[in-house]
Order: sequence, then C-alpha cells, then structure tokens
Amino acid sequence: MDWADELAASVSGPQVVNDSKTPSGTVHVGSLRGPVILDVIVRALRANGIVTTYLYGVDDMDPMDAQALLTPDAVEREMGRPLASIPDQVDDGHPSYARHHGQIFIDIFAGLGIRPDRYYWMSEIYPSGRLDPYIRLALDRAADVREIYRRVANVQHPAEWHPLQVVCENCGKIGTNIVTRWDGERVYYECRPALVAWARGCGHSGWISPFGGNAKLPWNLEWAAQWGLLRVTIEPCGKDLSTAGGSRERSDAIAREVFDLEPPLNVPYEFLNVGGRKMSTSKGKGAAAHEIAEVVPPEQLRFLFVRHRPNTAIEFDPDGTDAIPRLFDEFDKFAAAAAGREVRGELPPNPERVFAYALLSPDSDVAGEAAAFRPSFSHVALLVQIPGVDVHARIAAEKGSELTERETEILTQRISAAEKWLASYAPENARLAVQEGLPREVAALGEDQRLYLGALALRAEEEHPASGEAWQALIFSVASGAAIPQGRAFGALYFALLGRPNGPRAGWLLASLSPEFVLRRLRDAAGWRPPEAELAAVREGREP
Repeated sequence: MDWADELAASVSGPQVVNDSKTPSGTVHVGSLRGPVILDVIVRALRANGIVTTYLYGVDDMDPMDAQALLTPDAVEREMGRPLASIPDQVDDGHPSYARHHGQIFIDIFAGLGIRPDRYYWMSEIYPSGRLDPYIRLALDRAADVREIYRRVANVQHPAEWHPLQVVCENCGKIGTNIVTRWDGERVYYECRPALVAWARGCGHSGWISPFGGNAKLPWNLEWAAQWGLLRVTIEPCGKDLSTAGGSRERSDAIAREVFDLEPPLNVPYEFLNVGGRKMSTSKGKGAAAHEIAEVVPPEQLRFLFVRHRPNTAIEFDPDGTDAIPRLFDEFDKFAAAAAGREVRGELPPNPERVFAYALLSPDSDVAGEAAAFRPSFSHVALLVQIPGVDVHARIAAEKGSELTERETEILTQRISAAEKWLASYAPENARLAVQEGLPREVAALGEDQRLYLGALALRAEEEHPASGEAWQALIFSVASGAAIPQGRAFGALYFALLGRPNGPRAGWLLASLSPEFVLRRLRDAAGWRPPEAELAAVREGREP
C-alpha cells in the first residue's frame, strides 16, 4: 500500500478528507471504492501522526434524472425535482427518495470499518445559509464562470446564463430552470418546458431571493464551494471526473478564480467494472452494494478495493461466475504472505500492508489475523452442500487441532457467505449433487479415462491426500503420468461423481467427501460394467 503511505508522507498539517455521493438510485458495489480509498488515506495519515477529519456528504439537492427508477405515474411529476423532495418509492420509513438510497449506502460503511467523523446532507446545508456567500460570489462573477467553462471545457453558455439553479416556486423542479438576471439580492429565473430532454418545466418565471435554500449551485460550483465551506484538503474522485476539461478541472479553476481558494489534493481512481462495463447508479445497473455486502464478508469486500492501486481498473462480475471464490483465494494468499508463509504467484511489494488495510480496524492484530487458519471458500461451499457433514468438525480435523474463537468466527462467516453465494450468484457447475450410486453416464467414459480413474485410486490409497490442494496436485500428477489430456481427466472425475461433464474444483470436491467413498467410487467407475438388469435385457434382445 505504498501509494497511501507515500501520500501521507507528502503532506503536513491538519487534513480534511472528503467525499460525497448523489443518491440517484440503487448504489452499486463499485461506488464503495471511493469510501474505502478515503478510509485507507485517513488511516495512513493518522498512522503518520497527522490530525485528520474524514467527511462524507450526500448531494441530495441534485435534480432527479433517473426515469427508470421512478414508478410510471411519478415520471412527469418528479423528474427534475431535487432528490430530497421526491417521496420514497418504497414504503420503508425513509422521508424521501434521497434518504432511502443515501441511507442504505451509508449503512454499509460501519460494517466495512469505514467511520467518517461527520456526515452531511446538502438539503440541510443550503437552508442553513452557510453556502449563501458562495452563491453571491458565483452570481457576482458570472462572467468569470462562463469564461472558465469556455476555456476549460469548451462549453459555451449564453451571455444571460447565471450559475444557479432555483427551486421553481410553482412546480418545485430545479433541473428545468435557467437564471438570466441578478440584481444583487434577487435572481430572475424561467422554468422552461424544453430546457432539458429528461424533464419538462412548467413555464413559470419570476424574481426570487437565491438564498436560504431557494436555489443551489450547479455541480462544478457546488463542489468547489464544498471545498471552501468544509476546508477540504484531500478529495479523491473517479477517473471520469478527472479527465481533461472534466468536472474536476472545471471545479479546480472555479475554486481558484471565483472563490479564491486552493483546491484539495486529488487522487484519481479507476472504476470497478462488470463484464468490462462501468456500473451506473442512476440507471440502476450493476450489483447493488448492499446485496454484495450481504454475501461478501467485510474484510474481503475491503480487499477487493485495496488489493489494487487506485489508478487500476477492477473487473468484478459476481453473477454466475467464480469471482467471489477467487476473491477469497486472493485474500487468503495475502494473509499467508503477511504471516510469512510461502505463496504461489506474484504479489505486490509489502503484501502485509495490503492485508492490514483490508482489516476492519486500524488497531487490528495484523499478525494474529494473518496467522489464523482459513479454509478455502470453495471447499466450504462444497461441504455445506453435502448432507450430514459437520462443517466445523471437518475443518477442525483438516486443521489438525481445535479452531480458535477467531477461527470459528471466520469459518461461520464463510459458511454463511458460501450459502448465500450458492443461492444468488454461483454458476451451475458449482452446485453439488454427488450421486449415491454409480451414475449411468460413466458408460460414456473412454478406456483412457477408466485407466486414469483406476490409477488415481491407487495413488490416493498410497498417498492419502486430505486437503483440496493435495488432491488437486495428485489429479494433475496422475493425468501427466497417464498422458491423458487434463480435460478428459477432469471430465472422468465429474462423470464418476456427479454424472455430468463439469463441476466445482475437483480437488476440493474430493477432499469434501469421505476417503472411503472416493476410493470406492473411483474403482467402480474404472471397472464399470452394466447392472445385472441391463445385462439380462441384452441377453434377451431387449432395449435395456
């Protein structure tokens, strides 16, 4: 985690770290990357002895522009209104649409060890009057703002345009009006029917005071005003906002040239993609953060984001893939490295720092956590599907001693995660149904496959593999010695146990079953012959 430590070493004096989110819809899991990155920065700063304040805001005065997430009857009425003014679409006690989606997202934070010192809602800040001085500056320097948009982003606003959005006194919409005049105390606005394509204004116009919650600044100006109001010194943001001419560059220029303040340090970060595509909150696309948090335990979910530098895109598609088991495997590899054990594959420098930042508390016992026995997630997912198996007893036997209290907690957590993964996200080949009798499909096995199964049974009887890793190594070793393609070797195993050509990781599947059962099944499949009833049918000239 050199990047966070380097950042902490590069600054001095008290720091204010800030982030915010527009609650325009169901918040996807990718939106957690920002809060986790900020939490890592805060930990690094504090570990370096720097007094640090962590703020998190909800931009709930933004206009509603996500038609797909409204009920059909609400589209005409609500599109363009402030998110904080829209009734909740779900009757669950939240006072508004914004509070519903914003609070569900915020509620995930504590479980991930993310604890901002203070939350703020823009729908509370505007009425308080704390942003009124920034509104006045923006209006007084409207010509400068227009020039910044033209110079930085090549956006040409008309000469009458003023940087403000008024809450229409007639229809309550904020995204459909334009401010065209400012007399020093009041603004003149028009709620135009066709100002934007995604909402329809009511046609009302008039003079109104822009202060005390009657209006909001456009996003680029609001962002810069937040920095000044909250005295922000560090604020990372997504790469889409950090492009040349993008929101961050515009807001930086507005901060300096309109509000006379230095913008905070930026740490641009990449997206979390599903299937190579960025998730979308406003369109309701992507794995919902609160749903993923119910399946993936907090340490692994933090690890998903801290495993990579902020400027690295992350691919994560939990639906119908093995993405979640692979996430656990990678976490366990970092834990092993942090404990000083040898691991396969390349790791970044200082893997123990990555592991430490994945833990929920900056005060965690890193060495103790790293040394804890962690059974493979895939193995646990197999065990929970086998009737009559005492998973805790089986894992303790594989460890070779009683599980500690912490190890029992880890196992219980993984059992719950495995059950939820199997119910919601697992691919079909991860679902286990070991057949009690020899499957009929073994009739299709080739001679090379039967010889392979017999050889595997002989080696297993000699070597007594117990773990998934040991079985997996033996499977490959016997296949290599028998000169059978790996695909045919694994196919033979799956046909013998499951009656189908594919399944979960074979080594862990075999390790989850009793050794006696495995040896008997391998031998039976190797020496397969039709049951007596079928032999009788053949003798009598009938179809079996």
